[in-house]
Parts: sequence; C-alpha cells; structure tokens
Amino acid sequence: MQETSVITLKESALINNIQFLKKKLGKHVKISSVVKANAYGHGIEQMVPMLEKAGINHFSVFNFDEAQRVCSSLTKKSTVVIMGYISKEHLREAIDKNFEFFVFNLGRLEVALEEARNLGKPAKIHLEVETGMNRTGLNMSELIEAIDVIKMQPEHFQVRGFCTHLAGAESVSNHVRIQKQMKRYRQMSAILEKNDITPRYRHVANSAAAFVYPAARLDLVRIGIMQYGFWSSAETFIHFINHKKNHTDPLHRILGWESKVMSIKLIKTGEFVGYGNHFLAQQDTLTALVPVGYATGYSRSLSNKGRVLIRGRSCNVIGVVNMNMVVVDISAIPEAKIGDQVVIIGRQGDAEINVSAFSDISNALNYEVLSRLPLNIERRVIPAE
Repeated sequence: MQETSVITLKESALINNIQFLKKKLGKHVKISSVVKANAYGHGIEQMVPMLEKAGINHFSVFNFDEAQRVCSSLTKKSTVVIMGYISKEHLREAIDKNFEFFVFNLGRLEVALEEARNLGKPAKIHLEVETGMNRTGLNMSELIEAIDVIKMQPEHFQVRGFCTHLAGAESVSNHVRIQKQMKRYRQMSAILEKNDITPRYRHVANSAAAFVYPAARLDLVRIGIMQYGFWSSAETFIHFINHKKNHTDPLHRILGWESKVMSIKLIKTGEFVGYGNHFLAQQDTLTALVPVGYATGYSRSLSNKGRVLIRGRSCNVIGVVNMNMVVVDISAIPEAKIGDQVVIIGRQGDAEINVSAFSDISNALNYEVLSRLPLNIERRVIPAE
C-alpha cells in the first residue's frame, strides 16, 4: 500500500446484490445503476466495468462530468443518463455523445432544441415532471407547453423517458405524500399519451420505492444505495423481511477501507493526547497513530468516538481527529507493531466495522459517509473467484 489508506471493492458482493435486485424486481423492469457522487464514494472508474460484468448496461449520473467519466469507463455499449446539471456549453456535447438527459424546465428544452437542430441529431430526453417533491420538474402547464414544442419539431427529439422523483419512499411518514405523487404522475402521463408521445421508459422509483411501492417500478428503476449493499433505511429493510422466515440481510457490502499503523507511543497517566484537552489519560495508555483524518474522509465528529480494528480487536479513537491522523488506544494489544493493518470499514478476523458505525456516531447518513470519501484514495477491486 503506497498511500496512507486504500478502499477495497468486492466484486463478488456486487454480483450478489445485482442478482438479488434482478430477481426481486423481475425481468420486465430495467435497472439503471445510479453512479452519481463517484458511485456513492466507491469510484466510478472501478464500479462501471464491474457493473457491466454483472449485467448492467444503463447508468444514471448527476452531471456532465460524471457522464464523461462513465463513458470513459465503459467496456461495451451502454446508456448514460444525466439527471441533473449540464451547463449550456456542454449540452451540445451531451447530445453529440448520445448522452440522455432530464428536461426539468422549459429553458433546457429550448437549448436542447437549438443544439439538436445545429447538430442535425436528436436530443435524447427524459421529461421530468413535478409531482410534489418541489425540487425539479415541469408542472402541468409547463408539460403541456413542452409537448407542443416536441410535437412541432419531433425530428429533433427522442423522448426516452417520462419521470419524477418520490419524496422519501424510505419512510412510512411520507406514505400519503407519495400516493399523491403517484396519482399526479399518472394524470400527467395520461396527457402525454393523449398527445401520442410514447416514452421508452416510465420511471419514478429509487431503491426504497422499488421495494416499498412495487406499483412504482413501472418500466425502469433507478437503483443507487442498494446495489452497494445498503438499505435506504431500517424501515425499508424491515418492510422487506417482515413476512419472511429468513431475516438475514440478502445484500452484501462492497466497500472496505484500511490503513496501517504509522507510529506507536506510550502515554503516561495524567497526560493529554492531541490538540487541546479532549482526552486525558486516566492510566498509562499505549497508542497507535493511523494516517487518516478529516482530509481523507474520516469525520472530525468521530473524535473520542470512532473505532478501528487492529489485529482483530476493536480500538477506540482518542482525542480530536486531526486533518491527516487519528490516535487510537491499543493498550489491549501490546503486541501491535508499526505497519499492522488497520481496518476502518470492513472485517478483520471475527470483528467488523460497518458504515453504520460511522453514521450512528456522527448522525451522518450512510449516503453522506460514503460520498465524502475523497477521490484520491486508491480504489482496489478484489475480483470474484
């Protein structure tokens, strides 16, 4: 390991998750793999080829840069959809490269029309409608106006999708709101059909909605967090296993994160450790310095709370998490040596630290912990046997 830490990615875990998702969602439902935010921190360049090997050929990202990275990582022909930001300067290139993209306001539709006309090539669009999320999407009057634009110059558009985003399917507290959204979506979809516009895919469901609301699966589901081995929420998992005899989690975590012991020091009783007076040694304490910190994705909120694994034993982070280092108490492991493996996320022997250990301590979502892992940490694929 040349760097201060490395992220490992288990291909066998990904294959397990995709097989599970395909089985549960059915052969008539297309899976679009959501790889925004650097594939939820796992690494676009590493995940895309593995996902293709697992049978995925449809990818969704947030912005143009991510679409470029996916495109450069593809090993065969696949679809790339940009759900969010594209600058006006890049919209022409997006069309030219056959990227599909969401149209959620009339301004983007007008620019897409202009660029498609100039290129002599149709823009592949997904009409996103506002159904109650109140974030992005065409309202009813805007949808009607968009339909008029498309019908007047149909040669410049391919309507690849008709979509919306559900506001919190992972929580039962949003049930009524989501039912209203689905009703609104159906009403708007009917208007599209009356105007003889037939999208290739109708899609509204993310990971949570695909399992909590089976009727929301439609033609395509946008699967993000579940492909990486995480349930959207505890509620979503409970909903799934509620009527099953086997309560074992069918999803496997893909990501591991490890470092090495950088230095070992004995702290005498009564001495403070690190910056300030956040940790006072109540007894002689053997400590190990590990070269990860908040600059490398290990949150400062884990000061005096975090844990790592060394030689199969759980060790507490003591003192304040530094920019590039943490101090851990290894008093129970006097045999520890410089260079020993330190597991930050993952399994070592019979012990394990999950991403949830971070989120439970720091009140950060799994999504947040993962997506904050820096780009410059090496991602290393562990091939399936």
